[in-house]
Amino acid sequence: MGRTVIETIMGAVVLAVAGVFMAFAWSHASFSKVEGYEVSATFTSVGGLDAGADVKINGIKVGTVLGQSLDPQTFDAVVKMSIAHTIRLPDDTVASISSEGLLGGKFVKLTPGKSSVTIATGGRLGPTRSFKSIEEMVGQLIFLATSENQPPAAAPAPAPVP
Repeated sequence: MGRTVIETIMGAVVLAVAGVFMAFAWSHASFSKVEGYEVSATFTSVGGLDAGADVKINGIKVGTVLGQSLDPQTFDAVVKMSIAHTIRLPDDTVASISSEGLLGGKFVKLTPGKSSVTIATGGRLGPTRSFKSIEEMVGQLIFLATSENQPPAAAPAPAPVP
């Protein structure tokens, strides 16, 4: 009987510690949508970017992806974002889709330019860089390695005569 009481107490302690860790993780995670002004950017590929994904500048969250749509004329992906009111983006800001590692989620990375003119509410980010998957990059590497445009290999040196 004493053994089941100890096991029950230990189980309760484990659950309490797990609850403390969950509360800590929830309080330090930024799950909330950033309220701000709306801007959009056009990409040829978004590579699995989801609504609610982060928009970051130098690793700091400054916005949230609101949604995606398809431009009916060009068939490019149009990504709408909400940027914090305190951040005024120059009109030459470059947007790119990045990944948080091999298995991490996707986010929009902004690289602000040097222009003194800022993007207005509802404006569009100028130059963008589309997402390249690992499969695409490996395919390009293989293509470059097997390309016929490589210089011919040097002829082996003749063997010394004994």
